[in-house]
Amino acid sequence: MKYLKQLSIILSASCAGELLKHFLPLPVPASIYGLVLMLVLLITKAVKIEQVDVIGTVLVEIMPVMFIPAGVGLMTALGTLEHMMIPVLVITIGVTFLVMAVTGKMTDLVITLQEAGSKKTRKDILKEAGIKSDIRKESRANARGGAGKCMI
Repeated sequence: MKYLKQLSIILSASCAGELLKHFLPLPVPASIYGLVLMLVLLITKAVKIEQVDVIGTVLVEIMPVMFIPAGVGLMTALGTLEHMMIPVLVITIGVTFLVMAVTGKMTDLVITLQEAGSKKTRKDILKEAGIKSDIRKESRANARGGAGKCMI
C-alpha cells in the first residue's frame, strides 16, 4: 500500500502537469510542468521526501530503459534524418565539449571560493579567475559596512 501511495503522488503531479499543458498557452512540455509542480510540493513540504522516496528511486534506476523507445524511433526515422546527420553530430559534439568546459570552469571557481573562505575578498578571487566583477556592487556593499568577504 505504501508503494501505491507513493506512485499515486508522483502520477498526480504528472497528471497535473498534463492539465497545465492543456490550459496554459505556453510552449512548455507537460513533463516539465509536472516536475516543477513536484519540486514546489517538495520545497513547500506539502509532500515530504519520505512520501515519494522509494518509488522515486526506482523510477530513477529504470530511467535508462525509458530511452529505448526514443532510440528505436530514431532508428526507424534514420532515412529521413540521413541528410542532416553530419551537422547534427558536429553540433552535438561541439556543444558537449562546450558544456564540459563551462562546467569545469564553474566547478573550479566554486572550489576556489570555498577554499578561500573569508581569507580573500570576492573581488580578489574573481580577478584571479579572470572574471570581471561589478565594481559598483562592490562599492555599495563596502559602503553599507560589508567588507566583500566570501560567505561560501
